[in-house]
Amino acid sequence: MTTNEHGLTHQLENVLPRDIEKRSMEIIDEELTRRGIHIDARNAAVIKRCIHTSADFEYAWTLAFSEGAVDKGIEALKAGATIVTDTRMAFSGVSKPALKKLGGSVECYMSDEDVAAAAKANGTTRAVACMEKACEVEGPVIIAVGNAPTALVRLDELIREGRINPALMIGVPVGFVNVVVSKEIIMESGVPYIVATGRKGGSNIAACICNALLYEATGRTL
Repeated sequence: MTTNEHGLTHQLENVLPRDIEKRSMEIIDEELTRRGIHIDARNAAVIKRCIHTSADFEYAWTLAFSEGAVDKGIEALKAGATIVTDTRMAFSGVSKPALKKLGGSVECYMSDEDVAAAAKANGTTRAVACMEKACEVEGPVIIAVGNAPTALVRLDELIREGRINPALMIGVPVGFVNVVVSKEIIMESGVPYIVATGRKGGSNIAACICNALLYEATGRTL
């Protein structure tokens, strides 16, 4: 129990540091129940982690999953998939210890000199050039886009050209210009997807979806 300078009293929960995430997930479950929101059990780990990351319960109904997307993502990760992100922030947020357990890796090509040169020569964004470089990845690949709708549009073209076939597409760019339509395009590309419909998303959401799948794949309970 604490009292602030205005004389208001607040009740603080006594939670050990190691239990904070567990308690957070319990609160999310309680609030979902209180709001009468029912989520698919197979997609629950992804949805709840997005809510945990953002404190935004809209992800309970704005996240769209193709049939079996979570299972396909987990299968790819267990096969040592490479995750390709469109931002260094998403790259930094993906759990390296979990990836190491599965023999996988995460890459972000945004700062690569060849990507910068290709973007300049072709008059495109670096995100577009990153997707083109992702075509060179051997083995299963998961693409996680949290920032650039141009990456999703180019990825759709590359899929249709037969140059890349992602095991899973995570499409959660945030913003206003071409964001919604780029997500709709990737949902019609024929590859497994997890997409945050509408304007919301971001690099943190891209990373947390990757981590939700990684934790499922490695048997972590949270």
